[in-house]
Amino acid sequence: MNTPQHHIGSGFGAHTTAAEVLRGIDLTGKLAVLTGGYSGIGLEATRALAGAGAQVVVPARRPEAARAAVEGLENVEVDELDLGDLDSVRAFAERFLASGRAIDMIIGNAGVMACPETRVGPGWEAQFATNHLGHFALVNRLWPALADGARVVSVSSGGHRRSPIRWDDIQFENGYDKWEAYGQAKTANVLFAVELDRLAKASGVRAFALHPGGILTPLQRHLPKEEMVAFGWIDEEGKPVNDSFKTPEQGASTEVWAATSPQLDGAGGVYCEDCDIAEPNDDPEVPGGVRGYAVDPEQATRLWQLSADLTGVNAFAAAS
Repeated sequence: MNTPQHHIGSGFGAHTTAAEVLRGIDLTGKLAVLTGGYSGIGLEATRALAGAGAQVVVPARRPEAARAAVEGLENVEVDELDLGDLDSVRAFAERFLASGRAIDMIIGNAGVMACPETRVGPGWEAQFATNHLGHFALVNRLWPALADGARVVSVSSGGHRRSPIRWDDIQFENGYDKWEAYGQAKTANVLFAVELDRLAKASGVRAFALHPGGILTPLQRHLPKEEMVAFGWIDEEGKPVNDSFKTPEQGASTEVWAATSPQLDGAGGVYCEDCDIAEPNDDPEVPGGVRGYAVDPEQATRLWQLSADLTGVNAFAAAS
């Protein structure tokens, strides 16, 4: 049975923090793998999950910087992982599987936004490769460790509204636009959760995608100040001028809610925002919600097969 893409009245909202989502929830004995868990909203998610008793594994492209960032946090460990390098993904997964531990939560939080045109692997566009293909390969390789009842959380963005999957030129070989590339990658994050949920729910594993909200974090590192001023995000001194921005603690809440909330027991395959399931919204004049193309099951299946072909990894080869 599919989960309806509609609000459930969670009682939380845009200003809820990750710690508030976890109030009264004991995660002792649970293990989370959280990419990008050492910066921005990822660090706040790590802090909240570890504070509730979970063991948090933080795979990081810059492990030394990650260890410095999480220093002093109990129940947190760092390992090396570059999502733009499939050999690095494989090596991390092999190390983890060799530990024999079970995973209760995978949160694909790491990502890159609106970067200059960059190619990785066999010439793949970097935002699609890092934000989507790297996480696709990671989850498929870690599949043997996922426990019954586990959740996989794909951190997408309201930026998915900028572009559907560009089936005729996914790698932007015919002209690059950094925002369309970001939008496509974020749409891919949602479609990944839709198809993974369909494939995995028979094994007791559910998947969710989400928009964390607008937060000023190192994710904006590729944007010049002039562009952010023009967007109305910051003033000339670099201070936020948009009161819709969340704090990192608030920005981490929806991914933590999707990974842990008993309100989502038995649910999956949906896009969330502000600690609730989002509403469908194909009106470009109305903010919020999820575009129909991002939760379309046929596109989700098509993207899964393409991703499996590109990465050479598919834990559900027979089912697909």
